[in-house]
Amino acid sequence: MSRRAEGRGGRGPDVPDLVARARAGEARAVARLISLVEDGSPSLREVTAALASHTGRAQVVGVTGAPGVGKSTSTNALVRALRDDDRSVGVLAVDPSSPFSGGALLGDRIRMGDHALDPGVFIRSMAARGHLGGLSWSTPQAIRVLDAAGFDVVLVETVGVGQSEVEVAGLADTTLVLLAPGMGDGIQAAKAGILEVGDVYVVNKADRDGAARVARDLRSTLRLADRRDDAWAPPVLTTVAQTGEGVGGVVEALAEHRAWSLASGELTRRRERRARAEVEAIAVAALRRRWADVGGHAELGRLAAAVAAGESDPYAAADRLLHPEP
Repeated sequence: MSRRAEGRGGRGPDVPDLVARARAGEARAVARLISLVEDGSPSLREVTAALASHTGRAQVVGVTGAPGVGKSTSTNALVRALRDDDRSVGVLAVDPSSPFSGGALLGDRIRMGDHALDPGVFIRSMAARGHLGGLSWSTPQAIRVLDAAGFDVVLVETVGVGQSEVEVAGLADTTLVLLAPGMGDGIQAAKAGILEVGDVYVVNKADRDGAARVARDLRSTLRLADRRDDAWAPPVLTTVAQTGEGVGGVVEALAEHRAWSLASGELTRRRERRARAEVEAIAVAALRRRWADVGGHAELGRLAAAVAAGESDPYAAADRLLHPEP
């Protein structure tokens, strides 16, 4: 890292300089900003403030599905198709965490090595670090970095943990759900919640037996959904991501959903919900830090003992703790 990025006198990163370099397309500056986000740097508030006015242009696409459906291969194929369409792409691939280092365990950058030297592509593996929902806690801020850096599309690939991956729907402008033959029946898909969150459905590995049936069953199930007449009707597409077959149709569907979202106002509604959730999460985290020392408070011990003995109830005890008597 350059001396400029560290700031004068070693007082930490020069955030305005990093942001300016990231917006100029410097990959090192983008990576440094994401590292500050992941590490929960003291400069995070300054980073977020500096990025705010430069965001809102990128299409954020969540790529989710059960393990084994080919998320990384599909993401790689999507990057290639988007680059053929002359669009720049940022990729956040959220991987399981190492139980020892806490870092990303699989490293999707290895599996997307085809794009390593392309200046129009930036790929970052992020560790889930125990966060449920198939994402990392820092994913929203990392998306903001890539958006401000000028990428046309930001692909967010979830960790692949099964039934808890639907959180990506609250983070993305468009949610792409991947399925594959042999990965379970429609009931399993419904249990995972993916039939409620997808904007585009893709049956990958369409060259395998059973793919046509999976697509047919999925279309039939989606037709039963209670949707308004003006609501988006999620398409069901088939691909062989390994060869690129059908991927062009997926890119077209993403563009169509983007156009519909803009025209209908859905994009604004989703982004406002996303911002509301992010503000709420930051406020709750601040409150938790403020109350971090309450666990050792003598009054809490006395109130807990009273609740355990049946002399008080937990709501009354919480009220007493929040509003102590003078």
